[in-house]
Amino acid sequence: MAIAARSDDKLQAAATALRQETGAQILPVVCDVAKADDLTRLVAEVEQAWGGVDVLLNNAGGSARMPTQEITDEVWQRDILPTLVDYVRIPCVSVQFDPDWKANGHLDQAVSLMRSWCEAREITGLVVEVHELPGRTPLILCEVPAFRPDGQTAPTGDTVMLYGHCDKQPEMTGWRDDLGPWKPVVEGERLYGRGGADDGYAVFAALTAIETAQREGLPHARCIVVIEASEESGSPDLPVYIEALADRIGSVSLVVCLDSGCLDGRRLWVTTSLRGLAGGVLRVDVLREGVHSGEASGVVPSTFRIVRQLLDRVEDAETGRVLLPHLYVDVPADRRSQIEQTASEFHIGEHFPWVHDDVQPMETDPVEQLLAQTWRPAVSYTGVHGMPDVGRAGNVLRPHTSFKISVRLPPTCDPDMALGELTSALTNDPPYGAKVEFLDAHSGPGWNAPEFAPWLEAALTDASLAVFGDDYRAFGEGGSIPFMGMLGERFPAAQFVVTGALGPGSNAHGPNEFLDMATARRVTACITHLLHSHATR
Repeated sequence: MAIAARSDDKLQAAATALRQETGAQILPVVCDVAKADDLTRLVAEVEQAWGGVDVLLNNAGGSARMPTQEITDEVWQRDILPTLVDYVRIPCVSVQFDPDWKANGHLDQAVSLMRSWCEAREITGLVVEVHELPGRTPLILCEVPAFRPDGQTAPTGDTVMLYGHCDKQPEMTGWRDDLGPWKPVVEGERLYGRGGADDGYAVFAALTAIETAQREGLPHARCIVVIEASEESGSPDLPVYIEALADRIGSVSLVVCLDSGCLDGRRLWVTTSLRGLAGGVLRVDVLREGVHSGEASGVVPSTFRIVRQLLDRVEDAETGRVLLPHLYVDVPADRRSQIEQTASEFHIGEHFPWVHDDVQPMETDPVEQLLAQTWRPAVSYTGVHGMPDVGRAGNVLRPHTSFKISVRLPPTCDPDMALGELTSALTNDPPYGAKVEFLDAHSGPGWNAPEFAPWLEAALTDASLAVFGDDYRAFGEGGSIPFMGMLGERFPAAQFVVTGALGPGSNAHGPNEFLDMATARRVTACITHLLHSHATR
């Protein structure tokens, strides 16, 4: 007998029980019947083990405990994918990477595309607006009044905010020859191209979830959908809009952020912490112009070496440990417990595209890896300026060197304090009296989710079981969404669901970024469940 299911642990338990009760040979195969590749593999394994299939018992289905909403392939293909493909084509990089964004018009093009799609939704009372304050990137605001299938007037003081963004990271090199950042390619359930998963799908998921609820007669509270255009630059414009539109937004009791990820596509993943961020550009100058390296070396100090000395104040070059003591915090007991549970099933280090098998991660213990990824500071060097390409590098001692530095902070670390300590370490008492500047310095808060209310805990469980067939899982993300910390302060009584479709290998910000559309559909269906549970809590 062969049995198949999405959840490996439950599958193995069922196989063990069947063997004990019947004495039969049991072949457990992990399989998602919504994925063609999984079905092909299932049949192949059964044929290899037993020679073929004699009898098929198919009992896949949703939970009977609450209405089932299915975001079907047909709905996604017809209503979402064509516009999402058009969005991927637009090089709407964030303002940090395109200072002339207004003149170039790419962000406005993306906003216009999304606005047109939103306005075509069959949602009762939907109002779609684009706001653009002077000197700020545009923001899409969708307002949907509370819905009751019986037509009765619903209260307006209880609001759900659904959040996403439409700006993108820049191109980056290293894409597959047949792929590119602005070239949408569909391969099976994957949509390749920049921004589909981070975070272009969000507006489509948010309004489709609301539309599905109404189509199936499920009540929901008043909804505000906010799609910003500066998230990839640290959301500098969003707080201004939230303040300007405070009366319009109203009192928010539930925030749904669709800008996070997941560790697999077999359950709903909910992010319970995000790291903060501090960074800038370290620039070191020693000369007004470059000079002959044979003449100057040994006398004129190398700007690269000075940079290296300054970075040694921040990070242990051998271990990668951050040397600034105030950037560390105590890990809450509940978050450590979540990390230990996740580490028992997932080895996060296996998800990265290592160049070969001999490359080792900084930490080998799965628990330590997750702690390092979520609750400890870490330094990355994401850009260099002042160095010519090696093919054009002559024997010249360069006058300056610049490094772009990004420091991820623990969720509860004070970002302003961290930025101050980082700046002081890099700029105080520079070697050789060199000119040292820390330019474009910026910081953003991390976020640690409030405890789930009983109704939300039950709703997450029910939604994940109904849509995925497995219980939800909570975990910490290594990335940053500065907006979440700000919202946590503005709406201290609100509940937060931070989720998304960025799974292992999706490679957001990197080459070959893709959206797993099957996961996106299921996350969308889960949001429909959550809206219904929130309205009936």
